[in-house]
Amino acid sequence: MTATQHRPPDAQQGQLVEMSWDPITRIIGNLGIYTKIDFANRRVAECHSTSSLFRGYSVFMKGKDPRDAGFITSRICGICGDNHTTCSVYAQNMAYGIKTPKMAEWIMNLGEAAEYLFDHTIFQDNLVFVDFCEAMVKDTNPSVLARAENTEAPHAGIHGYRTIADIMRAFNPFEGDVYKEALKVSRTTREMFCLMEGRHVHPSTVYPGGVGTMPTPTLFTDYLSKLISILDFCKKAVALNDDIFDFWYEALPGYEEVGRRRVLLGCWGAFQDPEVVDYSYENMNEWGKAMYVTPGIVIDGKLLTNNLVDINLGMRILLGSSYYQDWVNEEPFVTHDPLGNPVDMRHPWNQTTLPAPGKRDFADKYSWVMSPRWLHPDTGEHLALDTGGGPFARLYTTALSGLVDTPYVKSTGHSVQISLPKSHELPEQTIEWQIPKWSNALERDRARVYFIAYAAAMAIYFLEQGMARMRAGDTKVFQDFEVPDEAIGVGFHEAVRGVLSHHLVIKDGKIANYHPYPPTPWNGSPRDMYGTPGPYEDAVQDMPIFEENGPDDFRGIDIMRAVRSFDPCLPCGVHMYLGNGRTLQKLHSPMFGAGNGG
Repeated sequence: MTATQHRPPDAQQGQLVEMSWDPITRIIGNLGIYTKIDFANRRVAECHSTSSLFRGYSVFMKGKDPRDAGFITSRICGICGDNHTTCSVYAQNMAYGIKTPKMAEWIMNLGEAAEYLFDHTIFQDNLVFVDFCEAMVKDTNPSVLARAENTEAPHAGIHGYRTIADIMRAFNPFEGDVYKEALKVSRTTREMFCLMEGRHVHPSTVYPGGVGTMPTPTLFTDYLSKLISILDFCKKAVALNDDIFDFWYEALPGYEEVGRRRVLLGCWGAFQDPEVVDYSYENMNEWGKAMYVTPGIVIDGKLLTNNLVDINLGMRILLGSSYYQDWVNEEPFVTHDPLGNPVDMRHPWNQTTLPAPGKRDFADKYSWVMSPRWLHPDTGEHLALDTGGGPFARLYTTALSGLVDTPYVKSTGHSVQISLPKSHELPEQTIEWQIPKWSNALERDRARVYFIAYAAAMAIYFLEQGMARMRAGDTKVFQDFEVPDEAIGVGFHEAVRGVLSHHLVIKDGKIANYHPYPPTPWNGSPRDMYGTPGPYEDAVQDMPIFEENGPDDFRGIDIMRAVRSFDPCLPCGVHMYLGNGRTLQKLHSPMFGAGNGG
C-alpha cells in the first residue's frame, strides 16, 4: 500500500502534506482518496473522495423491455449482482401488480442470506483484516504488535488463539489460518447461493413473479448441511472480532475517532415476510415493517422513521461536485406517487442523467458519483446518510425498531440477539449486538461479523419455513403477469454494503426511466450543491492518525481502515459514453480476419 505525496523540499513541520491513494486497493472500481495531512498535529486536515468511472445504466436502460431490467442491472456489479437482480424484481413486482408465491419468497430469502454470508466473510477476513494482520501492524504500529504479543485473548476458549498477536498472525494473507479458512467458507456459501438462485453472481432463476428454483427435499437438505458446516466459523469469527477490536481501543486510546462521523444511518430493509408482502405501493409501509431486517433512518442515535413511503419520498439526488448537468428544467416523469403525494423533481423517478465530463477540480467538480441525500421533513436538512458498510445500519435500525421476533433473531429496542444452534465443535450460542457509542471504523467492521451470524441464523428460520410449506404441498414458485402500458415501481433492498433502491417508470410498455441507487453513491458521494461532504470524506476529514511512520514512509493505514470500513465498491461499467454524435466502431485486425474480433 503506497501513497502519492506532494511536499515542497523545504517543508517545515506544521505544513500540510498532500497525499493521495488512487485507486484504493482491495476493492472493486476506481476510488481515489485525496487528502492534506497535518503531520505536526497528527490529523487529516482535508479529504476528497473521487471516482473516475462513469457507469450510466440509467442512460441505456431507456426503451428496453422492463422484464429485462433484472438481467441487465445485475451486470452493474460483479460482486453483488444478485442484490441488483432482487431489487429490480421487487420494483417490477410493484409495477406489474404481482404478489409473489410464498415459497418463492422463502427461496429468494435463502439466496440473499447466502450472499451476505459469502460476501461479508470474504471482505472481512480476506480484505479488511489485512489492515489488522501481523505483517501490517508490524510495519505501521510496531509498539501495538509488541503489546499484542503479551495480551491474552479473552475468548481464546472459543476461537483457540492464546494472544492477540496470535490472532493477528492468523489474519496474515495467504498464510494465516483464518485467512485460509475464510476462503473455504466463501466457497461453501457461494454453493449455498447457487442452490437457490442458480448462478453466482448473476442469478439465472430470479424473475418478476417468482423464481425458477423448484423446492425439493434435496434442495433444502443440501443447503442445510452446508450451512451447519460453517456455523463453527461464524461463532469463532464473532469472538475473534470482539477480541481484536476491544484490544484496539485499549492499545490506542482515542482510536474511536478514526472514521468517526455523526450517526446518520439509512437501511432500506431486507428479507421479505411472505405472509405480509404484496409489493403494492399503497401497503409499502406495512410490508416494509414486516421485513426480517427492518428499514429505517437513524439520526443522532434516534429512529426517525420506518416508513418506506416516507423514505422513498425523501430521496433527493443532488449535484454540486459531480460531472453532470442539472435536469430540473426537464419534464417530470412522475408528479405524484400512487398515494397522491407530490414527487420532487430531484427524486430518482424524475432524474435525467446528463453527463458533462471535465477536468478534476476540488474547488468545483471532481467525481462521477452523484450525491444522494435524504431530506429531513422537519428541519429541511439534506442528510448525507451512510450505510455503515451495510451491517452497521442494518443492525442499528433493526435493534431500535424492535420489530423482528423469530426463534433465532430478536430485536429488543436496544440490541439484536442472535441464537445459533449446536454445531460440530461448539454448543448452542446466543450472541448480542448492542448499539455502540460511536459510528466509526472499528464498529462498522465489528458489525459485519455479527451480521454474518445474523444471516446464518435467519437462514435456519427460512429453511424451516420453506420445508414446512413444501411438506404441506405448496410448491408454487411463480405467478403469471402482464406488463402494463404505464406504471411506476420502486424496489427497496439491502445490497451487501448497504441501501439499494431501483426506481422504474414504464410508458408504452417500455422503460421510460430507470435509476438504480446502490450504497456506493450514498457512501462515496462528493460534496453536494450545499457543500456537504459525502460520508467517506466526512469520516476521514479531521480524524487523527495513529500510524507510527513519518511522512516519508507513511502508509495511511488509519485512513485506509476508515474508508474500507464502509466496504467500498465502485463497480466497473460495461459500456462507454462517447458523447452526442460519435459512433463506436469495431475494427477487425487482419491477423484474425473479419468476424473474429481483434
